[in-house]
Amino acid sequence: MSDTRSDSRPVPAEPLAHVLKRRHLTMLGLGGVIGAGLFVGSGAGIAVAGPGIVLSYLIAGALATLIMRMLGEMSAAMPSSGAFSVHAERALGRWAGFSVGWLYWFLLVVVLAVEAAGAARIASTWWPAVPQWGWVLVFMLVFTAANLAAVKNFGESEFWFASLKVGAIVLFLLLGVAAIAGWLPGREPVGLANLTGQGGFLPNGWAGVVSGVLAVVFAFGGLEVVTIAAAESDDPARNVARAVRTAVWRILFFYVGSMLVVVTLLPWTAMRPGLSPYVAVLDSVGVPAAGTLMDVVVFVALLSALNANLYGASRMVFSLAERGEAPRGLLKVSAGGVPRRAVLASVAFGFVSVLLNLLWPDSVFLYMLNSVGAVLLFVWALIAVSQLRLRRRIERESPGALTLRMWAFPWLTWAALAAMTAVVVLMLREDATRPQVLWSTGATALVVGAAVVRERRGRYTEGSFPDNR
Repeated sequence: MSDTRSDSRPVPAEPLAHVLKRRHLTMLGLGGVIGAGLFVGSGAGIAVAGPGIVLSYLIAGALATLIMRMLGEMSAAMPSSGAFSVHAERALGRWAGFSVGWLYWFLLVVVLAVEAAGAARIASTWWPAVPQWGWVLVFMLVFTAANLAAVKNFGESEFWFASLKVGAIVLFLLLGVAAIAGWLPGREPVGLANLTGQGGFLPNGWAGVVSGVLAVVFAFGGLEVVTIAAAESDDPARNVARAVRTAVWRILFFYVGSMLVVVTLLPWTAMRPGLSPYVAVLDSVGVPAAGTLMDVVVFVALLSALNANLYGASRMVFSLAERGEAPRGLLKVSAGGVPRRAVLASVAFGFVSVLLNLLWPDSVFLYMLNSVGAVLLFVWALIAVSQLRLRRRIERESPGALTLRMWAFPWLTWAALAAMTAVVVLMLREDATRPQVLWSTGATALVVGAAVVRERRGRYTEGSFPDNR
């Protein structure tokens, strides 16, 4: 399926470097999604679902898997640094590409502030002489420099960051299985007492499992960066297909496996929101300084996610600029193929978000955080709708490009859309999550409104992709 302008001239190839390898893409996906949400935030899910949190992660992971399969199908057929923003534009029109691109960029730069502040809080406990804002400044400067350097260097740094997290989870799983089986000195086999006691496997019924889904579904956000990075790999179509296949299954294994170890080893009633269940498990098996060890892992996870999100934000806004939906000045690319102005624009807003987080965490920044709380679901929904529209077109115009296909099309795509609708409805029913849906809906309405006004005024440049024709 060829990419053409409305006047049928071919769209020029992106001037970005093509040096990322398949291993970089795979670990970039893992780096973007394995973070504090798993190591710390999973405690909140266990507190409401009990051992049923395993089912919650399976359900949320299944939804994320379907989304990534759809996104992988489109990205393998039409790789682009704008990924789902470009797909939405091709499928639904310019308003959709504009809206999903800017919403995702805003999501990344706000989450970036949370990650920087979280890493700074941990660092401040180790070296209290340095204020929290000082650590934030150091992290932002270091990762800005990393993203301004050669793309290959960024890929290598993120590869090793993610490798450390993956290694920590693998060691945790091995240690947990050994403790459950009674292979550790002085320990008897655990059995199933913690899975069947304290109210049983579903102590709060299926309502608890559903609440657990709401608590953990957003932990899978970040996988999308794989398809953004694919445009800078040495073989975009083939690499993105392989990376999507491997990253999703590995993450499901890590998430579900970790939760199964936690709820088998310890009573779910011992879990408290805000406290890492991983620390509780390590303490229970006698690992010295378990809290400090987990602080190191969470610290690395936060910095890795910060690095990946800054990369994703810069490439998204660069793609928007390519299509005339962001200032053209952001198209400046270094000799090494790095969109440096796009990086600086993203990190500049990231700095603003960090300052708001430090100065007004319970007011201004809280409103910003709520405004992106459900944006990921809106982005996922547009991915699904785009895949419904583009699949038929690709089959008609370039069937050979479908090297990765969505399972049971179109039924599973519709099922994913129904599941996302159900999640939004359930969030509206919960007092804790309702503000996120309302604020995110307002932010989405503003961006879509701006896109519609912009399109009606005809301000798109000649470089835009054609509407769905």
